[in-house]
Amino acid sequence: MIPSRTVNPLLDRLRPYPFEKLRELTRDLRPNPALRPISLGIGEPRHPTPAFIRQALVDHLDGLAVYPATLGSLELRQACANWARRRHGVELDPATQLIPVNGSREALFALAQTVIDPGRPGALVLSPNPFYQIYEGAALLAGADCRFVPADPARNFGLDWDTVTEDEWRRTQLVYVCTPGNPTGAVMGLAEWKRLFELSDRHGFVIASDECYGEIWFGEHPPLGGLQAARELGRHDLRNLVMLSSLSKRSNVPGLRSGFVAGDARVLKSFLLYRTYHGSAMGPAVQQASIAAWNDEQHVEDNRRLYREKFARVLPILQPVLDVSLPDAAFYLWARTPGDDVAFARGLLENYNCTVLPGSLLAREQDGRNPGAGRVRLALVAGVDECVEAAERIAAYARGL
Repeated sequence: MIPSRTVNPLLDRLRPYPFEKLRELTRDLRPNPALRPISLGIGEPRHPTPAFIRQALVDHLDGLAVYPATLGSLELRQACANWARRRHGVELDPATQLIPVNGSREALFALAQTVIDPGRPGALVLSPNPFYQIYEGAALLAGADCRFVPADPARNFGLDWDTVTEDEWRRTQLVYVCTPGNPTGAVMGLAEWKRLFELSDRHGFVIASDECYGEIWFGEHPPLGGLQAARELGRHDLRNLVMLSSLSKRSNVPGLRSGFVAGDARVLKSFLLYRTYHGSAMGPAVQQASIAAWNDEQHVEDNRRLYREKFARVLPILQPVLDVSLPDAAFYLWARTPGDDVAFARGLLENYNCTVLPGSLLAREQDGRNPGAGRVRLALVAGVDECVEAAERIAAYARGL
């Protein structure tokens, strides 16, 4: 008898992605055909990719003829280290404290597979709630459970670490933080970092700081990141910290799949071993385009100005009809809805052909409450005029409720 095909049973623990759930929830709708579709649903940057990055990619296509090293070129690692010095004031050793990755998403997933010991009873991964679903999937497929830490509106959507028990801290092996946060835009302050570092010292867990939105901000100073917090608190060895950054939002190259991780050399040594077997080396042409992007700041400043203009024009349209405010950073608005968030998103799509993401799809229920319920995420990723038109449609719909 031929044995049946076997599948990793941990795959059964995964849940549908938010956009898949949204498609299912809106499958029966017929959006208003009199209006062109506008989507604020997916956080995919839609500003043009800078010409010099495109040219750097084209100019180095001869790199397709060679196998790349998993650690990437020294030139790329040095470019990333130079950026970290400019941005965070941190001196990184390009040989031991930094690894290029194919976008932060795959690295967020792979890191859990590296640091989680599923043989330890009750292995836990902590994740924000609402959250980026990769955190949950990475935890579950590494053989751990995912424990969610709710974002508290009373704390400007900072995470309520007080909800984590002492026993849960003891069992925690990895903590994901996202700062600036998706979907709330909240930024962790130095006091919160200090508390998390002290807990990590006590219990030995690794902190994965997802900072892919860190270059989109609105105030006078850039948001604090994990590397800078560690430096200011005297943690120069960056112990138990891994920061993940990406070019996707910073440089409008989501299709390039390029970023880097930096932090504790001990953790990164194991991460490099995992990646060597996983086959995650970055192509040489992509490396050269990445070097060009990390070495230039002008295009980042131009990009930031576009986002600032969009928020400045959209918020006055939405604030008279919705509870919504300027976030600390990132390109999302986290708006409260007058009623159920799924019903709001369905009605907006059907009547005004505008897509937003219900907040409840980005969160998990805890203690009988979903911390994303009653909100929608608006991704201001399209051009200025299209975002303004979308805001006008949303305001018109909200006024009619």
